[in-house]
Amino acid sequence: MTDYDSIDFSPLHALTDGEVVTHSRVRDVTLASGKTLALITLDNGRDHTRPNTLGPATLTELGEVLDALAVRAGAGEIDAVGITGKQYILAAGADLSDITRVGSKDNARLVAQLGHKVLGRLGELGVPSFAFVNGLALGGGLEIALNSTYRTVDASAAAIALPEVFLGIIPGWGGAYLLPNLIGIENALEVVISNPLKQNRMLKPAQAFELGIMDAIFPAASYLEDSLRWADGVLTGRIAVERKNTPGKIERTVKWPVAIKMARGMLESKIGTVPASPYVALDLLDKARSGTKAEGFAREDDALADLVVGDQFAASMYAFDLVQKRAKRPVGAPDKDLAKKVTKVGIIGAGLMASQFALLFVRRLQVPVLITDLDQARVDKGVAYIHEEIGKLEAKGRLDADAANKLRGLVTGTTDKTLYADCDFVIEAVFEEVGVKQAVFGEIEKIVAEDAILATNTSSLSVAEIGSTLAHPERLVGFHFFNPVAVMPLIEIVSTDQTADAALSTAFVVAKALGKNGVLTADAPGFVVNRLLAKVMGEAARAVYEGTPVADVERAFAPLGLPMGPFQLIDLVGWKVAAHVQDTMTRAFPDRFFSHENFHRLAELDEVVEKDKGGRVTGFTKAALKTVKPHVGSQSVPAEEILRRVQDGLAQEIRIMLDEKVVPEVEDIDLCLILGAGWPFIDGGASPYLDREGASERVFGATFHQPPIRGIAQES
Repeated sequence: MTDYDSIDFSPLHALTDGEVVTHSRVRDVTLASGKTLALITLDNGRDHTRPNTLGPATLTELGEVLDALAVRAGAGEIDAVGITGKQYILAAGADLSDITRVGSKDNARLVAQLGHKVLGRLGELGVPSFAFVNGLALGGGLEIALNSTYRTVDASAAAIALPEVFLGIIPGWGGAYLLPNLIGIENALEVVISNPLKQNRMLKPAQAFELGIMDAIFPAASYLEDSLRWADGVLTGRIAVERKNTPGKIERTVKWPVAIKMARGMLESKIGTVPASPYVALDLLDKARSGTKAEGFAREDDALADLVVGDQFAASMYAFDLVQKRAKRPVGAPDKDLAKKVTKVGIIGAGLMASQFALLFVRRLQVPVLITDLDQARVDKGVAYIHEEIGKLEAKGRLDADAANKLRGLVTGTTDKTLYADCDFVIEAVFEEVGVKQAVFGEIEKIVAEDAILATNTSSLSVAEIGSTLAHPERLVGFHFFNPVAVMPLIEIVSTDQTADAALSTAFVVAKALGKNGVLTADAPGFVVNRLLAKVMGEAARAVYEGTPVADVERAFAPLGLPMGPFQLIDLVGWKVAAHVQDTMTRAFPDRFFSHENFHRLAELDEVVEKDKGGRVTGFTKAALKTVKPHVGSQSVPAEEILRRVQDGLAQEIRIMLDEKVVPEVEDIDLCLILGAGWPFIDGGASPYLDREGASERVFGATFHQPPIRGIAQES
């Protein structure tokens, strides 16, 4: 058992330099019964755009406040302690910039121990403690609540989560022990492991309440008053707190080990065995079914110390910095004051992609959106889809009736293209063929105003070639979305030699208004994401056509850590699309990219691959095998060679892209892969991974990063 009071935390003082301290402000509240609750409000003195964080100085101050309240509780001066946050925010967890500066494994352990010492005090005050989760509660913010005796939540709170596994670490201030013992192992597995691995999915307040993380939920308008009234009821015995999901003896002895075993198998099938944090978290959750809280906290101390000094956490912090900072300040974006104000959007096409565009534009921009197609039946189908999706949002409570009706009224569809005349921004979603795109833009250009912006959603074609027949090619910009449109956060914004700053600025401003991250790329084949995914898919296809079974190829790619194997990815984007992209890349760079006529043959089939229940590709269908058999060799390639080929191929292509100035810096390539391809945080994107695996040195005798991004050297 660790005696946290005897630990010297002074080595962490160096981490307090520059810390934005979240102060613990205390006031006594007299409840209706006459009892006194000492209410702590966490507040860093900044507006709500800068969330409360829990650095060493913040934790030290909170610990001192809790110690003083424990003395008051012992003297009978207070009957309970409450803790809440400034408006909209409880806390966003540890200050990650502090953790990246710990300098040693011993200091990393001290960070874990300080959190356990301070937050653990919430359960050892001599009186009940109440966490009033009034807003955002992530990581250590949620662990404040878990360490408290009781918890309420504001129904409008932005998000509740333990996202640590997403970042290559684990909930290290009590979450891995306390949560499963509060809500049961299956629910805890969802919150601690499954949600972070699903692109860092967060809980809504109602979900947290349903799971049993929160004991009560109240509306925003009267949240604190209702919470204090509820706390008074608990203190006086008028309200009994029931926790239906708290595990009993049968769950601990029978259900728990089965759930852990199933989760382990699911992890191995979904992400392979390379990512460390999910498995460390799984072991902690497994051991949480028995033993004391002190033992659970000690295990978290050791686990967090090990992970913080590892390569995966260092890469995760590099990726986190890209997403949190670089993505919000796009490199190369012109002055936003040059952007044209967009008061009406035109979308050429009414198919699924175009309809998804329309839904996104109307929801985010709240301006009229016009869709057109070749015949009224297609237009009507597109408008019906948009109305149906708005209806789903209304049914889920994400839109009220008035807002839903307003959005429906803003969407119109027609075959009359003259109605594009007053559109400020027109984007096409038509067939991926240069001539088709040139034809539709040529027609629209004669209708729209001279300063209207034209955008192409091409995935790999030359934007300059598409605009070569325009009278004003300077108004054309590439605006490449990723599928599914509503979910994927990246838009590749493509500039040609002729693209005007006004068009480019408008594209970046619109992307931001859509809730997306725009990254500037040059007009090069495949831009960034599709160029590199074409390398991945091409190497997978090459191995199959040499004679390697499909399932073996999928497994060979597992160490890359991508969300899905190459053939699962091809099946998702569509074999016709994949064939088109591969053709584009092999035409542009025939010596570096692999394509095969089988791509087109397979694209004609209804079903190409077979999958297991987890969605993994296990092989080709009988029809696909019959199609490719005459063209497949008999030489199965070892997994190590397949992996090395793709690593070296990616390293070579990224180096060439940087030399060709497709993007300003390698960070932009990593950002595109993280946002557009789901490249895992634990790799940091592609370049840190390729440096660590030696591919950069093998291919061009150097590394992308000097020095390579690695974890902290461990102390003996």
